Amino acid sequence: MGCPRRFGAGPPRGCARYEWDAWYVGAPASGPPANDPADIVWTNRAKESLTLDLKHREAAEILARLLARADVLVQNLAPGAAARIGLSHEALAGQHPKLIVCDISGYGDDPERPGPYRDKKAYDLLIQSESGFLSVTGTADEPAKAGCSIADIAAGMYAYSSILAALIERGRTGRGKRIDISMLESMVEWMSYPLYYASFGAEPPPRSGAAHATIYPYGPFPAGDGGVVMLGLQNEREWQLFCARVLERGELAADPRFASNAARTAARADLRAIIVETFRALSAEQVVARLDAAQIANARVNTIAEVWAHPQLQARRRWTEIATPAGPVPALLPPGIDDAGDARMDAVPALGEHTDALLAELGLDAAAIARLRAQGAV
Repeated sequence: MGCPRRFGAGPPRGCARYEWDAWYVGAPASGPPANDPADIVWTNRAKESLTLDLKHREAAEILARLLARADVLVQNLAPGAAARIGLSHEALAGQHPKLIVCDISGYGDDPERPGPYRDKKAYDLLIQSESGFLSVTGTADEPAKAGCSIADIAAGMYAYSSILAALIERGRTGRGKRIDISMLESMVEWMSYPLYYASFGAEPPPRSGAAHATIYPYGPFPAGDGGVVMLGLQNEREWQLFCARVLERGELAADPRFASNAARTAARADLRAIIVETFRALSAEQVVARLDAAQIANARVNTIAEVWAHPQLQARRRWTEIATPAGPVPALLPPGIDDAGDARMDAVPALGEHTDALLAELGLDAAAIARLRAQGAV
């Protein structure tokens, strides 16, 4: 298994084997070589990689030595699999009372409340669907998934925050605990706004593409040079400024079709036509300049290449560089970190790169390590 030191948050799909055989897509020309898999570069920097066949007879002793030094064990094997190989919190707590065990699954893995979905396979897009996310995302004609793996990320973030809370709790009680993270529950929590919006029989927010479902104008609009600008109005004062300074048609502010947000939302097709016609004579840069002058919230709809070169990230020196087995790649400093020297931005390891060193730390000599390799245990 490819796991980081101390059983922290492991590589994609838990502590499973991975290979450098995917394609890294979307990096700048000076960026990572083409055989760097993006998910591994993203999730595995500053970790140490140990390979271990959990089914091998020698694995139990090595795991025991690792767990004796660990603060946290994170796993996302199929529900029940960790328990079958002795890695459940119940099995480990007697010998390792301070250990925090974080189990991540699609639908939850509580033996006392398994639920009918416990053993269903769960992938990111399936959870986006089950959580209702697809019902409010996309256009009126067709739902759309998120462009990144938000169900996986949501579960990972709740695992992260829950582990931090458990470490604080352990500092007070001296005891570890089990954390049961469900991808479905993580995504449903993120769906709280549309759930409450549609509570008590109300209609849910309609799918409205990249535009806001209940505020207008709030969404993307094309400029004459092919660029797209996202803008959002929040109140009637901004509507009046938008008409006078951005559209340069002050009389629209008093047009009864657009007299309130509810009216503008109902007449969004007519209003969109007016906005698009005005923007057709302007470049995206000119549209942004007018919006900024009127203090109307706005953003560019950037491409991936434009994000790599984003002037705000450049000005704040948010990019650094890390090593990978296939060469150096750019990496964003973690949010909340002010300087590259304050963060662990070590290399992305090759599969099993630190196996010998970690086994030596656990007290195995060279002959024992060689024997484990010959047997296929590592």
